[in-house]
Amino acid sequence: MRALLIWLTLTGAAWADGERAGDFDYYVMSLSWSPNWCAYEGDARGSDQCDPRHDHGWILHGLWPQFERGYPSNCRSSERNPSRGDTNAMADIMGTGGLAWHQWKKHGRCAGLSSDDYFALSREAYGRITRPPLLRKLEDPVRLPASVIEEAFLEVNSELSADMITITCRDRYIQEARICMTRDLEFRTCGRDVIRDCTQSNAQFDPIR
Repeated sequence: MRALLIWLTLTGAAWADGERAGDFDYYVMSLSWSPNWCAYEGDARGSDQCDPRHDHGWILHGLWPQFERGYPSNCRSSERNPSRGDTNAMADIMGTGGLAWHQWKKHGRCAGLSSDDYFALSREAYGRITRPPLLRKLEDPVRLPASVIEEAFLEVNSELSADMITITCRDRYIQEARICMTRDLEFRTCGRDVIRDCTQSNAQFDPIR
C-alpha cells in the first residue's frame, strides 16, 4: 500500500479528498450519452432517467472542479446542502435528482459556492455547449470510432478545439464527452490527465429511445 501511495504521488495521479472548498484551477464539464448509460448500467438499476418519456440525449453528468493535475473531492464546506426540491429541479438536464445530489456532495462543494449558485453555474455551463443535433436523429445503434463523436462536437462549436474536449468509453460504449472550461466558463485546454481520448474504432452508440 505504501509503495502504491508513493507511486501515485510521484506520477501526480492522486486526487485530493477533503480539500478546502474553492481551491481549484478549472472545470471539467462531463456530458453523458444517456442511451448508452442506460444500456450498460441504468436499465439494470431501474433508473427513471431511462424512461423513454424523458427523451434524454446528452445529460450533464457533472461540473467538476479540477487541478492542473488531479482534482479535489468531498471538500470541506460550510455551505448548506441542497434540498430534495433543489436536486430534483436539476433532473431535466441531469437525469435524476439523485445524480444532482451525488455531484454536489463529491464535486459541487469543492467549487466554493452555495448549492444554488453551483447548480445555476452547472446549468449555465451546460447551455454553453451545442450538443450535435445529428446524433439525436439516429434510429439504430451504430459502431464508430470515438473520434467521430469528438468531430461532431467540434463541427457545431466553433470556439472548441481538439485539446479542449475528450471522449471516453466504457464497456465498448461511448461514455462521455468531457469539455474543459475556465472558472468563468470559457473553453480552455484540458490538463494532461484529462485528455485521454478513447481510441476504440468500433465503439457502440445507441439511439435515443
